[in-house]
Amino acid sequence: MTDELKKPKKKVALKVSGASSSKAHNEDAEADKESMGQVRKTLVFLAFVVVAYVIYLVVTGQVDEFVTSLAGVDLGWILAGVICFLFYYVFGVLAYVLSVISDPDSPVGIRDLMSVEASGVFFMRLTPSGAGAPPAQIYRLTRAGMTVGQAGALNFTRFVLYEAGEGVFAAIMLLFCGNYFYEQFGDVTLIGIFLFGFKVVQVGVVLALCLFPRPVIAIGNWLLRFVHRHGWIKEEKYQKFYETLNGEMSEFSARFRSASKNVGEMCATMVVTLLQLGCMYALPYFVLRAFGEPADLLICTACGSMLELLINAVPLPGGTGGAEVGFAYLFKGMFGVHLPAGFVIWRAVEYLLPVLIAAPCMGMRSTGGLSINRRWHSFWGRITGGINGYIETGSFKSGASSAGQGIKGTVTVKPKARKVEGAKKLTAKTLEGGAKVQIRGNKTVVTGTRSAPQVDIQAKIAAGKAAAGQKPSQPK
Repeated sequence: MTDELKKPKKKVALKVSGASSSKAHNEDAEADKESMGQVRKTLVFLAFVVVAYVIYLVVTGQVDEFVTSLAGVDLGWILAGVICFLFYYVFGVLAYVLSVISDPDSPVGIRDLMSVEASGVFFMRLTPSGAGAPPAQIYRLTRAGMTVGQAGALNFTRFVLYEAGEGVFAAIMLLFCGNYFYEQFGDVTLIGIFLFGFKVVQVGVVLALCLFPRPVIAIGNWLLRFVHRHGWIKEEKYQKFYETLNGEMSEFSARFRSASKNVGEMCATMVVTLLQLGCMYALPYFVLRAFGEPADLLICTACGSMLELLINAVPLPGGTGGAEVGFAYLFKGMFGVHLPAGFVIWRAVEYLLPVLIAAPCMGMRSTGGLSINRRWHSFWGRITGGINGYIETGSFKSGASSAGQGIKGTVTVKPKARKVEGAKKLTAKTLEGGAKVQIRGNKTVVTGTRSAPQVDIQAKIAAGKAAAGQKPSQPK
Protein backbone atom coordinates (compact mmCIF):
# COMPACT_ATOMS: atom_id res chain seq x y z
CA MET A 1 0.00 0.00 0.00
CA THR A 2 2.86 2.34 0.83
CA ASP A 3 4.46 1.73 -2.57
CA GLU A 4 1.15 2.47 -4.30
CA LEU A 5 0.90 5.81 -2.58
CA LYS A 6 4.40 6.75 -3.78
CA LYS A 7 3.59 6.23 -7.47
CA PRO A 8 4.36 9.37 -9.53
CA LYS A 9 1.01 9.75 -11.26
CA LYS A 10 -0.47 11.60 -8.29
CA LYS A 11 2.47 13.97 -8.22
CA VAL A 12 2.17 14.63 -11.95
CA ALA A 13 -1.47 15.70 -11.56
CA LEU A 14 -0.58 18.14 -8.83
CA LYS A 15 2.34 19.48 -10.83
CA VAL A 16 0.20 20.13 -13.90
CA SER A 17 -2.43 21.93 -11.81
CA GLY A 18 0.22 24.08 -10.17
CA ALA A 19 1.78 24.96 -13.50
CA SER A 20 -1.59 25.97 -14.89
CA SER A 21 -2.31 28.19 -11.90
CA SER A 22 1.19 29.66 -12.09
CA LYS A 23 0.76 30.39 -15.78
CA ALA A 24 -2.52 32.22 -15.18
CA HIS A 25 -0.93 34.16 -12.31
CA ASN A 26 2.01 35.13 -14.53
CA GLU A 27 -0.37 36.31 -17.25
CA ASP A 28 -2.16 38.55 -14.74
CA ALA A 29 1.18 39.88 -13.53
CA GLU A 30 2.13 40.70 -17.12
CA ALA A 31 -1.21 42.48 -17.58
CA ASP A 32 -0.48 44.50 -14.44
CA LYS A 33 2.94 45.45 -15.80
CA GLU A 34 1.34 46.46 -19.09
CA SER A 35 -1.06 48.69 -17.17
CA MET A 36 1.88 50.33 -15.41
CA GLY A 37 3.43 50.99 -18.83
CA GLN A 38 0.22 52.78 -19.83
CA VAL A 39 0.43 54.79 -16.61
CA ARG A 40 3.90 56.07 -17.49
CA LYS A 41 2.65 57.21 -20.90
CA THR A 42 -0.34 58.87 -19.25
CA LEU A 43 1.87 60.84 -16.86
CA VAL A 44 3.81 62.24 -19.82
CA PHE A 45 0.51 63.08 -21.52
CA LEU A 46 -0.81 64.84 -18.38
CA ALA A 47 2.40 66.87 -18.11
CA PHE A 48 1.69 68.27 -21.58
CA VAL A 49 -1.92 68.96 -20.57
CA VAL A 50 -0.77 70.97 -17.52
CA VAL A 51 1.65 72.98 -19.65
CA ALA A 52 -1.11 73.65 -22.19
CA TYR A 53 -3.48 74.81 -19.44
CA VAL A 54 -0.88 77.23 -18.04
CA ILE A 55 -0.31 78.64 -21.54
CA TYR A 56 -4.08 79.06 -21.93
CA LEU A 57 -4.28 81.08 -18.69
CA VAL A 58 -1.41 83.32 -19.80
CA VAL A 59 -2.78 83.91 -23.29
CA THR A 60 -6.31 84.69 -22.05
CA GLY A 61 -5.03 87.00 -19.29
CA GLN A 62 -6.61 85.02 -16.46
CA VAL A 63 -3.45 84.51 -14.41
CA ASP A 64 -4.20 87.38 -12.00
CA GLU A 65 -7.78 86.17 -11.41
CA PHE A 66 -6.47 82.63 -10.95
CA VAL A 67 -3.92 83.64 -8.29
CA THR A 68 -6.38 85.95 -6.51
CA SER A 69 -9.03 83.22 -6.38
CA LEU A 70 -6.59 80.68 -4.96
CA ALA A 71 -5.46 83.15 -2.29
CA GLY A 72 -9.00 83.45 -0.91
CA VAL A 73 -9.82 79.74 -0.73
CA ASP A 74 -11.26 78.38 2.54
CA LEU A 75 -9.10 75.31 3.22
CA GLY A 76 -11.69 73.90 5.63
CA TRP A 77 -14.11 73.23 2.79
CA ILE A 78 -11.32 71.72 0.69
CA LEU A 79 -10.53 69.35 3.56
CA ALA A 80 -14.21 68.46 3.77
CA GLY A 81 -14.14 67.62 0.05
CA VAL A 82 -11.11 65.38 0.55
CA ILE A 83 -12.89 63.54 3.38
CA CYS A 84 -15.95 63.18 1.14
CA PHE A 85 -13.84 61.49 -1.52
CA LEU A 86 -12.24 59.22 1.09
CA PHE A 87 -15.76 57.92 1.73
CA TYR A 88 -15.94 57.16 -1.99
CA TYR A 89 -13.03 54.77 -1.42
CA VAL A 90 -14.57 53.34 1.78
CA PHE A 91 -17.89 52.62 0.05
CA GLY A 92 -16.01 51.02 -2.85
CA VAL A 93 -14.28 48.59 -0.47
CA LEU A 94 -17.60 47.91 1.27
CA ALA A 95 -19.22 47.03 -2.07
CA TYR A 96 -16.53 44.40 -2.65
CA VAL A 97 -17.02 43.10 0.90
CA LEU A 98 -20.74 42.63 0.26
CA SER A 99 -19.87 40.70 -2.91
CA VAL A 100 -17.83 38.06 -1.02
CA ILE A 101 -19.36 38.05 2.46
CA SER A 102 -21.76 35.20 1.68
CA ASP A 103 -18.88 32.82 0.85
CA PRO A 104 -17.48 31.25 4.06
CA ASP A 105 -14.41 29.96 2.21
CA SER A 106 -13.47 33.10 0.26
CA PRO A 107 -9.69 33.63 0.60
CA VAL A 108 -9.75 37.44 0.29
CA GLY A 109 -9.61 39.69 3.34
CA ILE A 110 -10.37 43.35 3.98
CA ARG A 111 -6.84 44.50 3.14
CA ASP A 112 -6.91 42.51 -0.09
CA LEU A 113 -10.11 44.29 -1.11
CA MET A 114 -8.63 47.65 -0.13
CA SER A 115 -5.78 46.87 -2.54
CA VAL A 116 -8.27 45.88 -5.27
CA GLU A 117 -10.32 49.09 -4.89
CA ALA A 118 -7.15 51.21 -4.78
CA SER A 119 -6.00 49.58 -8.04
CA GLY A 120 -9.34 50.48 -9.61
CA VAL A 121 -9.05 54.12 -8.49
CA PHE A 122 -5.43 54.35 -9.69
CA PHE A 123 -5.68 52.70 -13.11
CA MET A 124 -9.16 54.05 -13.89
CA ARG A 125 -7.68 57.53 -13.85
CA LEU A 126 -4.33 56.86 -15.47
CA THR A 127 -5.20 54.59 -18.41
CA PRO A 128 -7.29 55.40 -21.50
CA SER A 129 -10.97 54.67 -20.79
CA GLY A 130 -9.86 52.98 -17.56
CA ALA A 131 -8.77 49.91 -19.58
CA GLY A 132 -5.94 49.11 -17.16
CA ALA A 133 -8.19 48.78 -14.11
CA PRO A 134 -9.77 45.30 -14.67
CA PRO A 135 -6.51 43.35 -15.26
CA ALA A 136 -4.85 45.09 -12.32
CA GLN A 137 -7.77 44.27 -10.01
CA ILE A 138 -7.98 40.65 -11.21
CA TYR A 139 -4.26 40.24 -10.61
CA ARG A 140 -4.62 41.39 -7.00
CA LEU A 141 -7.58 39.06 -6.41
CA THR A 142 -5.58 36.09 -7.73
CA ARG A 143 -2.67 37.11 -5.53
CA ALA A 144 -5.06 36.88 -2.57
CA GLY A 145 -5.88 33.25 -3.42
CA MET A 146 -8.75 33.35 -5.94
CA THR A 147 -8.60 31.46 -9.21
CA VAL A 148 -8.52 33.50 -12.40
CA GLY A 149 -12.14 32.55 -13.17
CA GLN A 150 -13.36 33.51 -9.70
CA ALA A 151 -11.43 36.80 -9.73
CA GLY A 152 -12.67 37.67 -13.21
CA ALA A 153 -16.28 36.89 -12.32
CA LEU A 154 -16.14 38.93 -9.10
CA ASN A 155 -14.56 41.90 -10.86
CA PHE A 156 -17.00 41.64 -13.77
CA THR A 157 -20.00 41.56 -11.43
CA ARG A 158 -18.69 44.60 -9.58
CA PHE A 159 -18.18 46.39 -12.92
CA VAL A 160 -21.76 45.65 -13.98
CA LEU A 161 -23.21 46.99 -10.73
CA TYR A 162 -21.02 50.10 -10.87
CA GLU A 163 -22.02 50.88 -14.46
CA ALA A 164 -25.66 50.25 -13.63
CA GLY A 165 -25.30 52.52 -10.59
CA GLU A 166 -24.11 55.37 -12.81
CA GLY A 167 -27.20 54.98 -14.98
CA VAL A 168 -29.56 54.76 -12.00
CA PHE A 169 -27.97 57.81 -10.35
CA ALA A 170 -28.23 59.85 -13.55
CA ALA A 171 -31.88 58.86 -13.91
CA ILE A 172 -32.62 60.00 -10.35
CA MET A 173 -30.85 63.33 -10.96
CA LEU A 174 -32.76 63.93 -14.20
CA LEU A 175 -35.99 63.17 -12.40
CA PHE A 176 -35.36 65.77 -9.65
CA CYS A 177 -33.36 68.35 -11.62
CA GLY A 178 -34.61 67.98 -15.20
CA ASN A 179 -36.33 71.37 -15.09
CA TYR A 180 -33.10 73.05 -13.91
CA PHE A 181 -31.11 71.65 -16.83
CA TYR A 182 -33.75 72.70 -19.34
CA GLU A 183 -34.07 76.23 -17.91
CA GLN A 184 -30.30 76.77 -17.74
CA PHE A 185 -29.12 75.02 -20.89
CA GLY A 186 -32.19 74.74 -23.11
CA ASP A 187 -31.89 72.27 -25.96
CA VAL A 188 -28.33 71.41 -24.91
CA THR A 189 -30.02 69.29 -22.25
CA LEU A 190 -30.52 66.78 -25.05
CA ILE A 191 -26.77 66.09 -24.88
CA GLY A 192 -27.15 65.04 -21.27
CA ILE A 193 -30.11 62.84 -22.17
CA PHE A 194 -28.04 61.33 -25.00
CA LEU A 195 -25.20 60.55 -22.58
CA PHE A 196 -27.70 58.98 -20.21
CA GLY A 197 -29.12 56.91 -23.06
CA PHE A 198 -25.62 55.80 -24.06
CA LYS A 199 -25.03 54.60 -20.49
CA VAL A 200 -28.33 52.70 -20.52
CA VAL A 201 -27.37 50.98 -23.79
CA GLN A 202 -23.91 50.16 -22.42
CA VAL A 203 -25.34 48.59 -19.26
CA GLY A 204 -27.99 46.80 -21.33
CA VAL A 205 -25.33 45.16 -23.51
CA VAL A 206 -23.37 44.03 -20.47
CA LEU A 207 -26.50 42.62 -18.81
CA ALA A 208 -27.44 40.84 -22.04
CA LEU A 209 -23.99 39.27 -22.10
CA CYS A 210 -24.47 38.11 -18.51
CA LEU A 211 -28.00 36.76 -18.90
CA PHE A 212 -27.93 35.53 -22.53
CA PRO A 213 -24.30 34.71 -23.30
CA ARG A 214 -24.76 32.40 -26.33
CA PRO A 215 -26.40 34.83 -28.79
CA VAL A 216 -24.14 37.66 -27.64
CA ILE A 217 -21.03 35.49 -28.10
CA ALA A 218 -22.25 34.49 -31.59
CA ILE A 219 -22.69 38.16 -32.55
CA GLY A 220 -19.32 39.01 -31.03
CA ASN A 221 -17.58 36.27 -33.01
CA TRP A 222 -19.14 37.55 -36.23
CA LEU A 223 -17.95 41.09 -35.50
CA LEU A 224 -14.44 39.84 -34.66
CA ARG A 225 -14.21 37.89 -37.91
CA PHE A 226 -15.50 40.90 -39.84
CA VAL A 227 -12.92 43.36 -38.47
CA HIS A 228 -10.16 40.74 -38.73
CA ARG A 229 -10.99 40.05 -42.39
CA HIS A 230 -10.68 43.75 -43.18
CA GLY A 231 -7.36 43.98 -41.33
CA TRP A 232 -8.60 46.43 -38.70
CA ILE A 233 -7.04 44.44 -35.84
CA LYS A 234 -3.84 42.41 -35.76
CA GLU A 235 -3.77 38.63 -35.52
CA GLU A 236 -2.49 38.71 -31.94
CA LYS A 237 -5.32 40.98 -30.79
CA TYR A 238 -7.85 38.90 -32.69
CA GLN A 239 -6.76 35.69 -30.95
CA LYS A 240 -6.78 37.37 -27.56
CA PHE A 241 -10.29 38.80 -28.03
CA TYR A 242 -11.55 35.50 -29.43
CA GLU A 243 -10.24 33.48 -26.46
CA THR A 244 -11.63 35.98 -23.98
CA LEU A 245 -15.05 36.09 -25.60
CA ASN A 246 -15.47 32.33 -26.02
CA GLY A 247 -13.52 31.04 -23.04
CA GLU A 248 -14.24 33.42 -20.17
CA MET A 249 -17.58 35.07 -20.93
CA SER A 250 -19.57 31.89 -20.34
CA GLU A 251 -17.98 31.50 -16.92
CA PHE A 252 -18.59 35.17 -16.12
CA SER A 253 -22.22 34.75 -17.12
CA ALA A 254 -22.69 31.65 -14.97
CA ARG A 255 -21.15 33.30 -11.92
CA PHE A 256 -23.10 36.53 -12.42
CA ARG A 257 -26.40 34.64 -12.66
CA SER A 258 -25.45 32.72 -9.53
CA ALA A 259 -24.70 35.97 -7.68
CA SER A 260 -27.89 37.64 -8.94
CA LYS A 261 -30.00 35.00 -7.20
CA ASN A 262 -29.08 36.64 -3.90
CA VAL A 263 -31.39 39.62 -4.40
CA GLY A 264 -30.77 41.11 -0.95
CA GLU A 265 -27.00 41.15 -1.44
CA MET A 266 -27.30 42.68 -4.92
CA CYS A 267 -29.66 45.41 -3.67
CA ALA A 268 -27.38 46.22 -0.73
CA THR A 269 -24.39 46.46 -3.10
CA MET A 270 -26.35 48.77 -5.40
CA VAL A 271 -27.29 51.08 -2.50
CA VAL A 272 -23.63 51.24 -1.42
CA THR A 273 -22.61 51.96 -5.02
CA LEU A 274 -25.07 54.87 -5.23
CA LEU A 275 -23.64 56.30 -2.00
CA GLN A 276 -20.14 55.88 -3.41
CA LEU A 277 -21.01 57.74 -6.61
CA GLY A 278 -22.75 60.48 -4.63
CA CYS A 279 -19.50 61.16 -2.74
CA MET A 280 -17.70 61.78 -6.04
CA TYR A 281 -20.46 63.74 -7.77
CA ALA A 282 -20.87 66.12 -4.79
CA LEU A 283 -17.26 67.39 -4.91
CA PRO A 284 -18.09 70.62 -6.86
CA TYR A 285 -20.34 71.64 -3.95
CA PHE A 286 -17.36 71.70 -1.55
CA VAL A 287 -15.21 73.61 -4.06
CA LEU A 288 -17.93 76.23 -4.50
CA ARG A 289 -18.24 76.70 -0.75
CA ALA A 290 -14.45 77.02 -0.51
CA PHE A 291 -14.70 80.15 -2.67
CA GLY A 292 -17.53 81.52 -0.53
CA GLU A 293 -20.11 81.07 -3.28
CA PRO A 294 -23.69 79.90 -2.54
CA ALA A 295 -24.25 76.29 -3.53
CA ASP A 296 -27.12 73.84 -3.77
CA LEU A 297 -25.99 70.31 -2.91
CA LEU A 298 -28.60 68.59 -5.09
CA ILE A 299 -27.91 70.79 -8.14
CA CYS A 300 -24.14 70.38 -7.77
CA THR A 301 -24.51 66.61 -7.44
CA ALA A 302 -26.75 66.45 -10.52
CA CYS A 303 -24.24 68.48 -12.57
CA GLY A 304 -21.42 66.30 -11.24
CA SER A 305 -23.29 63.22 -12.42
CA MET A 306 -23.71 64.62 -15.95
CA LEU A 307 -20.05 65.69 -15.98
CA GLU A 308 -18.85 62.17 -15.12
CA LEU A 309 -20.99 60.71 -17.91
CA LEU A 310 -19.22 63.06 -20.33
CA ILE A 311 -15.79 62.18 -18.92
CA ASN A 312 -16.48 58.46 -19.32
CA ALA A 313 -17.46 58.99 -22.96
CA VAL A 314 -14.05 60.50 -23.83
CA PRO A 315 -11.46 57.75 -24.60
CA LEU A 316 -8.55 59.58 -22.95
CA PRO A 317 -6.97 59.19 -19.49
CA GLY A 318 -9.29 60.83 -16.98
CA GLY A 319 -11.54 62.03 -19.81
CA THR A 320 -9.07 64.83 -20.56
CA GLY A 321 -10.76 67.39 -22.78
CA GLY A 322 -14.26 66.35 -21.81
CA ALA A 323 -13.58 67.23 -18.17
CA GLU A 324 -12.43 70.77 -19.00
CA VAL A 325 -15.23 71.53 -21.46
CA GLY A 326 -17.94 69.91 -19.34
CA PHE A 327 -16.89 71.65 -16.12
CA ALA A 328 -16.74 75.05 -17.82
CA TYR A 329 -20.18 74.61 -19.39
CA LEU A 330 -22.01 73.16 -16.37
CA PHE A 331 -20.45 75.28 -13.61
CA LYS A 332 -19.58 78.61 -15.29
CA GLY A 333 -22.68 80.32 -13.89
CA MET A 334 -21.92 79.06 -10.37
CA PHE A 335 -18.18 79.85 -10.17
CA GLY A 336 -18.05 83.06 -12.23
CA VAL A 337 -14.54 84.57 -12.07
CA HIS A 338 -13.40 81.66 -9.90
CA LEU A 339 -13.92 79.14 -12.71
CA PRO A 340 -10.22 78.50 -13.65
CA ALA A 341 -9.14 78.13 -10.01
CA GLY A 342 -12.27 76.11 -9.22
CA PHE A 343 -11.50 73.68 -12.01
CA VAL A 344 -7.92 73.19 -10.81
CA ILE A 345 -9.00 72.49 -7.23
CA TRP A 346 -11.83 70.17 -8.31
CA ARG A 347 -9.49 68.28 -10.64
CA ALA A 348 -6.89 67.97 -7.89
CA VAL A 349 -9.39 66.52 -5.38
CA GLU A 350 -11.24 64.33 -7.89
CA TYR A 351 -8.31 63.16 -10.03
CA LEU A 352 -4.76 63.78 -8.78
CA LEU A 353 -5.17 63.30 -5.01
CA PRO A 354 -6.92 59.89 -5.34
CA VAL A 355 -4.02 58.69 -7.48
CA LEU A 356 -1.50 59.71 -4.81
CA ILE A 357 -3.57 58.07 -2.04
CA ALA A 358 -4.27 54.87 -4.00
CA ALA A 359 -0.67 54.21 -5.06
CA PRO A 360 0.66 53.04 -1.64
CA CYS A 361 -2.55 51.09 -0.92
CA MET A 362 -2.18 48.79 -3.92
CA GLY A 363 0.43 46.69 -2.11
CA MET A 364 -1.77 45.88 0.91
CA ARG A 365 -2.39 42.18 1.67
CA SER A 366 -4.44 40.42 4.32
CA THR A 367 -2.60 38.17 6.77
CA GLY A 368 -5.51 36.69 8.78
CA GLY A 369 -6.69 33.15 8.14
CA LEU A 370 -10.44 33.57 8.67
CA SER A 371 -12.70 34.59 5.80
CA ILE A 372 -14.78 37.78 5.93
CA ASN A 373 -17.91 35.63 6.29
CA ARG A 374 -16.60 33.86 9.40
CA ARG A 375 -15.28 37.09 10.91
CA TRP A 376 -18.68 38.73 10.39
CA HIS A 377 -20.59 35.85 12.00
CA SER A 378 -18.17 35.84 14.94
CA PHE A 379 -18.58 39.60 15.39
CA TRP A 380 -22.37 39.41 15.07
CA GLY A 381 -22.47 36.53 17.54
CA ARG A 382 -20.67 38.64 20.13
CA ILE A 383 -23.05 41.54 19.54
CA THR A 384 -26.22 39.45 19.85
CA GLY A 385 -24.74 37.57 22.79
CA GLY A 386 -24.12 40.82 24.61
CA ILE A 387 -27.66 42.01 23.88
CA ASN A 388 -29.19 38.75 25.12
CA GLY A 389 -27.03 38.67 28.24
CA TYR A 390 -24.75 35.79 27.24
CA ILE A 391 -21.10 36.04 28.19
CA GLU A 392 -18.54 33.93 26.34
CA THR A 393 -15.61 32.88 28.45
CA GLY A 394 -12.20 31.70 27.37
CA SER A 395 -11.48 28.18 26.20
CA PHE A 396 -10.71 25.31 28.55
CA LYS A 397 -9.86 21.66 28.21
CA SER A 398 -12.54 19.08 28.60
CA GLY A 399 -11.66 15.51 29.35
CA ALA A 400 -9.42 13.40 27.17
CA SER A 401 -11.09 11.48 24.41
CA SER A 402 -10.74 7.77 23.80
CA ALA A 403 -7.73 8.55 21.60
CA GLY A 404 -6.10 10.45 24.43
CA GLN A 405 -6.51 13.91 22.84
CA GLY A 406 -7.75 16.96 24.75
CA ILE A 407 -10.87 18.73 23.41
CA LYS A 408 -11.10 22.49 23.62
CA GLY A 409 -14.39 24.26 24.16
CA THR A 410 -16.02 27.36 25.56
CA VAL A 411 -18.55 27.93 28.29
CA THR A 412 -21.35 30.43 27.77
CA VAL A 413 -23.12 31.52 30.91
CA LYS A 414 -26.32 33.50 31.18
CA PRO A 415 -26.41 34.93 34.73
CA LYS A 416 -29.75 35.10 36.45
CA ALA A 417 -31.24 38.54 36.80
CA ARG A 418 -30.34 39.41 40.37
CA LYS A 419 -28.73 42.23 42.26
CA VAL A 420 -25.07 41.73 43.16
CA GLU A 421 -23.87 43.67 46.18
CA GLY A 422 -20.17 44.24 46.62
CA ALA A 423 -17.25 43.18 44.45
CA LYS A 424 -16.44 40.19 46.71
CA LYS A 425 -19.86 38.55 46.37
CA LEU A 426 -19.73 35.70 43.85
CA THR A 427 -21.69 32.70 42.69
CA ALA A 428 -19.87 29.51 41.74
CA LYS A 429 -20.96 26.37 39.98
CA THR A 430 -18.81 23.27 39.98
CA LEU A 431 -18.72 21.31 36.74
CA GLU A 432 -17.97 17.65 36.30
CA GLY A 433 -14.28 16.91 36.83
CA GLY A 434 -13.62 19.89 39.12
CA ALA A 435 -13.97 22.83 36.69
CA LYS A 436 -15.76 25.82 38.21
CA VAL A 437 -17.74 28.68 36.68
CA GLN A 438 -17.71 31.70 38.97
CA ILE A 439 -19.58 34.99 38.61
CA ARG A 440 -17.64 37.79 40.26
CA GLY A 441 -19.60 41.02 39.97
CA ASN A 442 -20.06 41.44 36.21
CA LYS A 443 -17.29 38.99 35.26
CA THR A 444 -17.55 35.27 34.55
CA VAL A 445 -14.48 33.15 35.25
CA VAL A 446 -13.84 29.49 34.45
CA THR A 447 -11.26 27.83 36.66
CA GLY A 448 -9.96 24.32 36.91
CA THR A 449 -9.76 21.63 34.23
CA ARG A 450 -12.47 19.27 33.31
CA SER A 451 -10.97 15.81 33.22
CA ALA A 452 -12.40 12.44 32.46
CA PRO A 453 -13.15 10.21 35.50
CA GLN A 454 -10.15 8.07 36.46
CA VAL A 455 -10.52 4.37 35.60
CA ASP A 456 -8.63 1.53 37.37
CA ILE A 457 -7.49 -0.51 34.36
CA GLN A 458 -6.15 -3.44 36.41
CA ALA A 459 -9.44 -3.78 38.28
CA LYS A 460 -11.39 -3.88 35.01
CA ILE A 461 -9.09 -6.63 33.65
CA ALA A 462 -9.54 -8.73 36.81
CA ALA A 463 -13.32 -8.28 36.71
CA GLY A 464 -13.36 -9.36 33.10
CA LYS A 465 -11.41 -12.54 33.84
CA ALA A 466 -13.68 -13.41 36.77
CA ALA A 467 -16.78 -12.94 34.61
CA ALA A 468 -15.29 -15.20 31.92
CA GLY A 469 -14.53 -17.94 34.45
CA GLN A 470 -18.15 -18.02 35.63
CA LYS A 471 -19.63 -18.61 32.14
CA PRO A 472 -20.92 -22.19 31.57
CA SER A 473 -18.94 -24.21 29.05
CA GLN A 474 -20.59 -24.63 25.65
CA PRO A 475 -21.20 -28.17 24.30
CA LYS A 476 -18.94 -29.16 21.47
